[in-house]
Amino acid sequence: MDVTTQIVMWLGFSLAAFSVVGNDVIQTLGTFMSSNAKRPWWVLYAFAATILTVSLVMGFYQSDIAYGRLDKFDIPATLSVWYLLPPLVLMLITRSGIPVSTTFMILTLFSLSSIQGDNVGDILASVIDTDTKLGGMINKSIMGYIIAFSSGIVVYLAISSLVEKYFINNAIKDGERNVWSVLQWFSTGFLWYQWLTQDLANIYVFLGPGKAKGEGMMMELLPFAISMAIILGLLAYIFYSKGGAVQKVVLAKTNTTDIRSATIIDFIYGIILYIFKYNSLGLFEAKLPMSTTWVFIGLLAGREIGVRIWLDKGLKWATIKDLLFDLGKVFLGLVVSVAIVIVIKVVGQV
Repeated sequence: MDVTTQIVMWLGFSLAAFSVVGNDVIQTLGTFMSSNAKRPWWVLYAFAATILTVSLVMGFYQSDIAYGRLDKFDIPATLSVWYLLPPLVLMLITRSGIPVSTTFMILTLFSLSSIQGDNVGDILASVIDTDTKLGGMINKSIMGYIIAFSSGIVVYLAISSLVEKYFINNAIKDGERNVWSVLQWFSTGFLWYQWLTQDLANIYVFLGPGKAKGEGMMMELLPFAISMAIILGLLAYIFYSKGGAVQKVVLAKTNTTDIRSATIIDFIYGIILYIFKYNSLGLFEAKLPMSTTWVFIGLLAGREIGVRIWLDKGLKWATIKDLLFDLGKVFLGLVVSVAIVIVIKVVGQV
């Protein structure tokens, strides 16, 4: 393996890990962090780090650290410096607090082999062609948003009049807190594991040069140990900094700091990811990667609509504007991802 590829591998992995941890992790652990803000950060970190370690070690010993999410990708044996552009752009966007899809931003680059031709028209055509990896990921992610959005509205229209309204008007009692803490940590652990087995592919794709379709994501022990140390270190930083800029998206939603509300959000989100992970509806390719960001934003949007309809007896323009703004952010990530693919495919000739 040439020196350039090795540098791109580890630099790309580190940049992607920083961005994924700073962006996507907040989607799964944001409500957990906000509703446990009074606990020491290292206690919350120890819980999340334990599940992360177990997930990584299980993937390592199963010889598939990406849990099958890269089975449809041919990863070239050599990586040019162009492969550093997506994680660099992603890092800049993440630092600004915009929740973008790391799946689109990172994996679209590794789907170039499925795009026939090297002009703008061919690339744009692949966006709407569900038979291509890029089009398939986009289609699956849009379905994820729609299902999460619809589920959020239906569930919270059904329970808001009793549950959420009660949570808002009645602070949790000391005797209830222990029970809800157990429930929340269970739901968060379930969600965190579902997310990890979906999105680890977005990071580890850089460490798989030469991987052919259908092969597992295999690694040697030393590179695996180094990669795990990097991710655990970045996760510690996120907990220490209380979530960073993207956490504002979570805090802006109604009552997400209440441990009871946070528990319900995490459980619903985990169930939706589980459905997509195992293709429970039979509508899509289970191992094809998808954007968990779109699912997260869709669920929060649906929940906010359901809650606000009950509390405000309708939707105010301020609520609609906030939700459209969030959707615009994730759509921006898709546009930027496609633009990067065009630049690399046409200019970089990758």
